[in-house]
Amino acid sequence: MKNVEIIAKPQAAHFVGDGFRVHNLIPSIASASRMSPFIMLDYNSTYHFPPSEIPKGVGVHPHRGFETVTIAYKGRVEHGDSSGGGGVIKEGDVQWMTAASGILHKEFHETEWSKTGGDFQMVQLWVNLPAKDKMSTPKYQAIANNEQTKVKLDQGEIEVIAGEYQGNKGPASTFTPMHVMNAKLEAGGKASFSFPANYNTAMIVIEGNVLINGKDKAPTDHFVMFGNEGEEFNVQALDEAVVLIMSGEPILEPIVSHGPFVMNTRAEINQAFEDFQTGKFGYLAD
Repeated sequence: MKNVEIIAKPQAAHFVGDGFRVHNLIPSIASASRMSPFIMLDYNSTYHFPPSEIPKGVGVHPHRGFETVTIAYKGRVEHGDSSGGGGVIKEGDVQWMTAASGILHKEFHETEWSKTGGDFQMVQLWVNLPAKDKMSTPKYQAIANNEQTKVKLDQGEIEVIAGEYQGNKGPASTFTPMHVMNAKLEAGGKASFSFPANYNTAMIVIEGNVLINGKDKAPTDHFVMFGNEGEEFNVQALDEAVVLIMSGEPILEPIVSHGPFVMNTRAEINQAFEDFQTGKFGYLAD
């Protein structure tokens, strides 16, 4: 059995730009090295935004050395990058952006959604890249909800984004082995999971309340980290629930980060700043 190591309530929220009110879970609760390859996790718990003619969000900013994974639960995000990628992330969709050698990015509430406002709930996960892939070509995977692999359970379903569940593979392409999926369970519904013992494994209770391994209760918005002994655990919904599950093989390399850059050495961070300042990340209008 893979046992629970931590159940933690979210830290105090802060704004990223003016459009994302987030609780940082990684590295605030679990360090980047402990949760590798997942090195940053911001959780925008349900928050109501009033109508706005000017979309709220985050203006142009750079990334290098990792991937950003944005999972939309409520609301819509419009985004674009300097490689020509972009679009609208709707409820249930996932945006998997490989920044790699360097990209400029911007993300805002979708224009029409902004005009009416509403409840907004998102996860942004940063996935590290191994040293050999950090300077690869940027790319983008738009994964609509209907493209995710749906595995039916007796009382619910698993939406597989990356990796696999019971042999059913998700659509995302990854550089290192990992599993990312949403468990959507009816009240009383149960799902079992099995990941290698050495994989770093965690979950967020997006909606509802759940019982893990028949003994550990995790309420809404709480972060759960598992120990690295054992492979199997199960989640039972005490009421209708949505749970984001992530498990990945750690990348056993140095992590040196500064703001939007995640590399292996301080010299590589300095080079990233120089490349950004000299325009090597391309151009993106505000």
